[in-house]
Parts: sequence; C-alpha cells; structure tokens
Amino acid sequence: MPRRLLSAAAACTLLLGLAACGEGGDGPVTTPPPSIDIAGPSDGGGDGGGASDGGGDEASPSAAPEVPAPDPADYPGMDKNTEEGAQQFTRYFFALLIWGYQTGESADLETLYSDNCQTCESNVEPIRKYGDMGEKWTPVTIEDVAVENLPVADNEFDVAVHYEAIVSEHDEPSLDGGEPSKLPALHYRIQSGLVWTEDGWLVDDAALELDAA
Repeated sequence: MPRRLLSAAAACTLLLGLAACGEGGDGPVTTPPPSIDIAGPSDGGGDGGGASDGGGDEASPSAAPEVPAPDPADYPGMDKNTEEGAQQFTRYFFALLIWGYQTGESADLETLYSDNCQTCESNVEPIRKYGDMGEKWTPVTIEDVAVENLPVADNEFDVAVHYEAIVSEHDEPSLDGGEPSKLPALHYRIQSGLVWTEDGWLVDDAALELDAA
C-alpha cells in the first residue's frame, strides 16, 4: 500500500533519469507519493570528460577507485528503537544507497527495506545493473543538511523521518551504453516511513525529490 509521505507534487524522479524539481515539498504530508521511475538514462549530455573532485584524473566512471562502505559506527544509535536511532538509520541507509552507485554493490542495502518500499526497489535496480555492467559513479561526498522526525498518520509506521543531504558533482554511466553524464551537486530530500523489527529498523516506504544544490 502506498504511504502518506511527500505530497504528490513533491515526489520527483531521483537518481538516474535526473530531473530537477520545479516544485517544493511545502505542502502537508497527506497524499501518497507516485511511483518513481528511474529506468531511463539521464538527459544530461556529458562529454565523457573529467571526473568529479573526488575522482581520479580523466578516467571513465568504470575506472573510479573503490570507495569504503559506510561504517555503522559513524551512525551511533542506529540500532536503537528511538527517534534519534531512526534518524541515524536513515542517514546510514542513504549513505549505503549512494555507496551502491559508486560500487555496484547492493546486497547489504537490500536487507534494509521491505517489499512495500517500491521506491527503494526502483532505486536499487540500477545499482544491480551497474554491478552487472562493471560500471559505477565517480566518487562523491555527502553533506548532511537536515534531519528530523515527522508525524505519523494512522500508525502506518513506527517512525517517519525527513532527511536532506547534498551529494557532490559526479559522473554517472549510462545504463544503455551511451556516454556518461556529468551531474552537478544535488540537494536530495528524503522522507522515509520506518518500522522496528527484531533485526532493527526497516524502511517500509519512502518518497524522494531533488534539485540543484
């Protein structure tokens, strides 16, 4: 079942097939987010040129160096059933998602969301494709902007979290074999509905939007 997270106007395409949102997410959290389709390649051109600040010389995205996985120790309390624990888990989940795009690895991430989270699945599928293709993003940095808990309607989740972060400029390979796209720094806004299980937090649904930082 879709959940009441970002308003429909605020739920914009995320990651591949990037499109900056022209509308903000100021409205009340009352309507279910639409399905987010990221199957298509980015519209951005890309001359196949230089890497981002964190990358190597003028190597292609597939030649980018391995990036260390996010360390749970950097997100203290993410294993606790508290509001702060839910916030730390959300930060970790997003870091693991972005790490997946830099490595083609998704196995750990796939254990952290339920079958209800179609937005999660649609964002993980390109990571699997990158892994199969031997491709990846050039390295990025993540800068936290805001994190807070949200009201939960009708007890649909145990906790809902709003998180914002800026991901630095980077190159993204095309999933159809075309030229890589050079992306500017982007401001991501994520709202996630979490449930607490015997294994810890699980993302039960999510909505996302982004625009240029």
